[in-house]
Amino acid sequence: MFKEARPTKVLLYQSIGFLAIIALCMLDELIGLSSLLLGEQTYISDFRQSILKVLLIFGVWLIVAGSTRRVLAHMKYLEEFMKVCAWCRRIEYKGRWMPLEEFFEQGFDTPTSHGICRDCLDKTKSALEASKQAREEGLHLDTSAPEPRKE
Repeated sequence: MFKEARPTKVLLYQSIGFLAIIALCMLDELIGLSSLLLGEQTYISDFRQSILKVLLIFGVWLIVAGSTRRVLAHMKYLEEFMKVCAWCRRIEYKGRWMPLEEFFEQGFDTPTSHGICRDCLDKTKSALEASKQAREEGLHLDTSAPEPRKE
């Protein structure tokens, strides 16, 4: 069974921040926090307005959390790309460049063998045939009788 992925620290801190904002809004409504901090003001409690504020904050929280999840998922996708040297075809794995065969043995515990795909086989056969024909044509030209010397 797959274990469910735990939320990342970014999402955790983000959620704590939004919960703190919602808690401050509710404290302000219950005990008049703004009047305690800013001094005595005439304050009329209206739960409908406070609930509207909390719902608005909750909606923003959901939008921000959704976009953060998408950004983190895209970042994880990009981090999973395998780096392959364009010249020697070695692979970077855990900060070290190694041959493909060694990578498969370490990363996947899979033995490797060599083979040839159908496209490469066709290309190789056609290159061999062209080389063979060029050699044969070169031999036919070389076996012809040399021209007599004029003296």
